[in-house]
Amino acid sequence: MAALSTVHREFLRRLEQVPAHGLGLSVDVYSPDLTSLLRALQQRQVLPAYLEVFRATPTALAAVRKQVGNGLLTYHGEGLWLTQPEAADDPVFRKEVCELAGHLQTLQSAWLNHECATKYIAGYSYGTYLPPLYTESSAEVIADNTMLIQNLLDQHCCLANGDASLVLLEMPPLTYFVAGTLTIPTFFRLVTEKVPCGLVLDVGHLWTVFRYTGIWQTTSLVQFVDAFLNEFPMDRVVEIHVAGLAIHESSLAVHPEMAEAGGGNSLPAWTDAHAAPIPLVLFEMLDQILTHPCLASLRGLALEVDTKPVELIVDEFARFSQRYATVFPRVKADTDISYDCGYTSFQREPVSPAIRHALGGAYDQYARVVAGRAKPEGPEWNQCLACTEGLETYQSVYLPYEILHWGGEVAAMFPESCRRLNERDVPLSRFVPFWFRQPRSLSGSYDFFLMKIEQFLEFVHEEAPELDGIAEREADELRQAYHSANEPAVPAASDLT
Repeated sequence: MAALSTVHREFLRRLEQVPAHGLGLSVDVYSPDLTSLLRALQQRQVLPAYLEVFRATPTALAAVRKQVGNGLLTYHGEGLWLTQPEAADDPVFRKEVCELAGHLQTLQSAWLNHECATKYIAGYSYGTYLPPLYTESSAEVIADNTMLIQNLLDQHCCLANGDASLVLLEMPPLTYFVAGTLTIPTFFRLVTEKVPCGLVLDVGHLWTVFRYTGIWQTTSLVQFVDAFLNEFPMDRVVEIHVAGLAIHESSLAVHPEMAEAGGGNSLPAWTDAHAAPIPLVLFEMLDQILTHPCLASLRGLALEVDTKPVELIVDEFARFSQRYATVFPRVKADTDISYDCGYTSFQREPVSPAIRHALGGAYDQYARVVAGRAKPEGPEWNQCLACTEGLETYQSVYLPYEILHWGGEVAAMFPESCRRLNERDVPLSRFVPFWFRQPRSLSGSYDFFLMKIEQFLEFVHEEAPELDGIAEREADELRQAYHSANEPAVPAASDLT
């Protein structure tokens, strides 16, 4: 056996305390209704071995813990923008990690899964994830920020067995473009060489890499997956996700003919879509992934089903459970090495301020490029590993949809304000350039819905200040309804039997 690096030994020491979780579901507390979902799964006798819960309020998480009794729960975090160079010096970032530590402890989650991506770049906010810049300096900073998260969890999160939750980074999807100077598997190998974290490999996200790096035009999917896995740090993969793919609704609204795309020599312009059915091609890819000889750390295999209809979830999970029933007996961690229990803070040389400063400049340009306010210039955008073929679609179709419709339809949120703006010849389309006109600092937790409320109030004040009172009234109603919706009443497990 080859000698193990200090970093990898530290990872294995932490992994040793993580039990096999089996086949699970990654769910949202609110959509679909978790109680209805669990009842439907019980009726079909296909209950998952674990649930991975997306970030929610402490009250809602405590209710879920009570609901599932002694069942295994893990946590899909949100709001830690660990790709960003300013994170380590941001007191809000540290506060968010400490809050998540409490969430992990409530759930007794063996891991914290967090997307290796961001919704906040250089003061600009986005509704859905943008991947990091795939560069060496970016890998350095992400490793540094991930180590900070793990060390803070070691201090503030103590599970029943005395351990802390293990940090897992999830490879994000691509939405039409990618920027960087490294291949994506090389990037994650650099990260894992520097920090003892685990990884989540999302099969749908992997398909978008095949599609939006342009490699599909010269390489078969099977060949691509084989080459990608051989370069990717498969020995760090602790969980695998499978979710739906679909043509994004923004593209269908502009180009309805895209619904029929994908025939002949082309591929459909699918994006990550948890509400959509899972295409068969992803399970064929998963079959290939599960045979990889370096997949030695796998602890969980989950369908991501937040926002999906209950009936579809149950049908897909039943087929999934049957197809992969034998995975965990044959996928085991290396048991030939023994490790001491108890964690000590793992230290690494911090990234220099100069690297963080330079990366901050690169991310400032990144934010302006994706918003259509700057040209894609520089090595991150012009080298052969970048692919900007779909960037214009992101800028002109996807991003406006995100601001006006995703996570809260502005016209439905502020019906009277929007009607009166229209009477004054102020179209809602102006709200999009207003959103990206200037950076705004975060003073607390990231919440796109609440941000949309605040920025729309600013927009109304600038365009038609005489409507301020109407907009404020509608905003108050929205905030109250949002607060109520985020504290659902969840029954105990005994109420489900």
